[in-house]
Amino acid sequence: MSTAYKKAGVNIDAGNELVKRLKKKLPQIGGFGGLFPIAGTKYNLVSSTDGVGTKLKLAFMLDKHDTIGIDLVAMNVNDLICVGAKPLFFLDYFACGKLNVAQAEQIIKGIAAGCELADSQLIGGETAEMPGFYKEGEYDLAGFSVGIVEKGKEINGSKIKPGDVIIGLPSSGPHSNGYSLIRKVFSNAELKKYSSRLLAPTKIYVREILAALAKFNLKTQNITGIAHITGGSFYDKIERILQQKIRVVIEKNSWKVPEIFKIIQKKGGAPEKDIYRTLNMGIGMVLIVRSDAALQIKKFFKNAKIIGSVEKGERGVELI
Repeated sequence: MSTAYKKAGVNIDAGNELVKRLKKKLPQIGGFGGLFPIAGTKYNLVSSTDGVGTKLKLAFMLDKHDTIGIDLVAMNVNDLICVGAKPLFFLDYFACGKLNVAQAEQIIKGIAAGCELADSQLIGGETAEMPGFYKEGEYDLAGFSVGIVEKGKEINGSKIKPGDVIIGLPSSGPHSNGYSLIRKVFSNAELKKYSSRLLAPTKIYVREILAALAKFNLKTQNITGIAHITGGSFYDKIERILQQKIRVVIEKNSWKVPEIFKIIQKKGGAPEKDIYRTLNMGIGMVLIVRSDAALQIKKFFKNAKIIGSVEKGERGVELI
């Protein structure tokens, strides 16, 4: 249990329990993207939906809305590529109490920029004006992304085996997770002081990961698992793609944790396990790869690090 995050108002365990209950009746849910086979073809559609979370509160406070749309797209398309899907199109849902046209324009421009980075088409959305429902100047965002992957080429973790290597791709900052904790531990003055790092848009990994899959998974599956490090961070998100009797060991000293994460941990007095279950700590995406291809794959990505390995044992994730 992430006690620091729970004190900030977010209960990761409750969310996991809900998914566990839902899976009893809907066993196909719980992955990074939902697969829908297109009858008579060799393709699956893959879908994802997500929001930006309380990072929006920081955008409200600083009156900066031009990059929050990139976060929205990133939180969706980065999940799609975890199953090897190419994003096709995106829709957004923007809700507010009273429409501020200039503000909304900035948000939509950010969404369009995110779609461009993801090579995805923004094909529509919904703007809902609900007087009295939101505070003045505040709004909420949700996004919906659909991609495509060839049947049999999905990345689902089923081929992960002991001896595989863990590669971490750097994040651009906290991305879009942990902001309930961040807002709790920082004063408004500190939020403004660190705003450039805290509002840095979530990195979109689509182009580089799809290029890597085209290169390294053409004949054999050298990339056996991909995890987007968001809510639940290393523990929950990596475990999501593991089969039984497969264990991942992450070496915390194998990459340099950006200073902003150290400041958040110190200010919040969060135990180490808590902070690695709440924040990405500088690693936004994790790839699990065959050991004989690990060095080549690491070199393919800019500033990637080998951060751990796969072992036989009780299903789960251990940080050492």
